[in-house]
Amino acid sequence: MPERVTSAREVARRLGVSHTAIQKAAQIGRITREPDGTWDLARVARDLAASARPDRSPLAPPLESSALGRLTLARLALLVEAQRLALDRDKGRLMEVNAANARIDDIVGAMRDALLNWPARVSGQIAAQIGRDPHLVQTLLQEQIGVLLASMAERLDPQPDDGLRDGHDVIRPPSSSP
Repeated sequence: MPERVTSAREVARRLGVSHTAIQKAAQIGRITREPDGTWDLARVARDLAASARPDRSPLAPPLESSALGRLTLARLALLVEAQRLALDRDKGRLMEVNAANARIDDIVGAMRDALLNWPARVSGQIAAQIGRDPHLVQTLLQEQIGVLLASMAERLDPQPDDGLRDGHDVIRPPSSSP
């Protein structure tokens, strides 16, 4: 049979909380008396623990074991992340997406231009070393650089095949099996 007491002060003493905490919990409905007017200590302890704030109550279970505790931890993690982002923004470690994209476009454009100009700069030296026509070497290098750039562009920014061409749906015939 569960242990029952009649006094709210006795409940508070046995659970290790203040009499005021028991009174407030009873007033807002977190705990209730039994129909006969007594307090079931096990049920009161369970009800208080289930609704206790982990940062304020000695009866609260560890943060990770209750829904309220997990919610409190998640809220704290979001607050820490927001503070870290604000600090990074204040220190100039963050930049706007449009500014970052513009900077990336500038860098990639400079690299592309350097690659496209490279065959003209080195074709004469390569041709002299291998004993070939400089124009032929330059043409071959330019073709290969073009293939490389096209391949990289496709890899970095693949175009989805959505079946649309010039705004019209393309109906593809079913593939035939041999």
